[in-house]
Amino acid sequence: MLKQKNKTWIEISRNALIQNVRIFRRILGKKTYLMAVVKSNAYGHGAKEVVPIFLKAGADWFGVDSIDEALQIKELAKNAPILILGFTPNNRLEEVVKNGFRLTVYNDQTVESLGKIVKRLNTPVYLHIKCETGTSRQGVTLDKLVPFAKKITENKNLILEGLSTHFANIEDTTDSSYAKRQLVQFKRMYGALQNVGIKVSIRHTACTAAAMIYKETHFNMARVGIGLYGLWSSKETKKTVQKFGKKINLLPSLTWKSCIAQIKEIPLGTPVSYGLTEETKRNSKIAVLPIGYWDGLDRGLSSIGEVLINGKRAKIMGRICMNICMVDVTHIKGIHVEDEVVIIGKSGSSVISAEEIAEKLGTINYEIVTRINPTIPRIII
Repeated sequence: MLKQKNKTWIEISRNALIQNVRIFRRILGKKTYLMAVVKSNAYGHGAKEVVPIFLKAGADWFGVDSIDEALQIKELAKNAPILILGFTPNNRLEEVVKNGFRLTVYNDQTVESLGKIVKRLNTPVYLHIKCETGTSRQGVTLDKLVPFAKKITENKNLILEGLSTHFANIEDTTDSSYAKRQLVQFKRMYGALQNVGIKVSIRHTACTAAAMIYKETHFNMARVGIGLYGLWSSKETKKTVQKFGKKINLLPSLTWKSCIAQIKEIPLGTPVSYGLTEETKRNSKIAVLPIGYWDGLDRGLSSIGEVLINGKRAKIMGRICMNICMVDVTHIKGIHVEDEVVIIGKSGSSVISAEEIAEKLGTINYEIVTRINPTIPRIII
């Protein structure tokens, strides 16, 4: 019978998280800070659940996307610095200052608004300039960097602490040429600040893939996200790591489970679910599962996805509904209502990975885990 009180839940392995942190601590060494990126509910794993584990295991900083995420983990992170990596509206900048969060900046308007706030509050705020080196996302270009930095340093309460960039093509390729051009541009931008006497204490460019593959990207802080949760950035990243003879054994930490709500016998030729898109090709036994696209089980898996029950694969039948889906269990013996169902993870000797699901949907493992509904309970095991 079902041990959990919920119809679907996530189990997070504490040991796997700790092991992954230790892997990156070893890769980065003692002189480089490890920023654990916990944005988007810790890549779907549960920020409030994993932050204390990361902190105890050796994370130095935490990276989030928004002021709301920063506020969520503030108490959990203790005194560890929290850097907001994404956009913060002007009307919430005062919260950044009052709570002592670090902020990524790239707009004149943000700096001007912060200048007024810190003058009124007489409170400093630590800023990290995002450099545009080739992603065409947020960031300051080389020609505007020095004037932008000077605007910050002219105010004694605006502390220019960091300089960062992000690689556009380091995960999805085994060709490092574009990433290396970005790295050259970042060094050029840092040099431009040095030439005018502007000091920056922290430089960070490395994501998970860069941290694992290219030591020259480490500088004195690395922003590690997907790898801390035991997931590879891509097949190409894994291939490059192996090519360089590095032994890195990431441990996936997330298992997503549900249960059987009903079991029923239906005859050959019976349509299943909305739209009558699939019919049984034999006299069949189906299991109704109380999980659907609201929970994060992508509707694109209709008729092609699988789950695990008693160590065996069961194909999803017909369309996935908002809160329900059906699976074919004709071939699985000895099943009962409330038996455990694995959506992502291991059952017996069988495994369904986030990568397998991503491949069926034509996307990446990041999307599979981050889109799991945040209201689903996360349980540390």
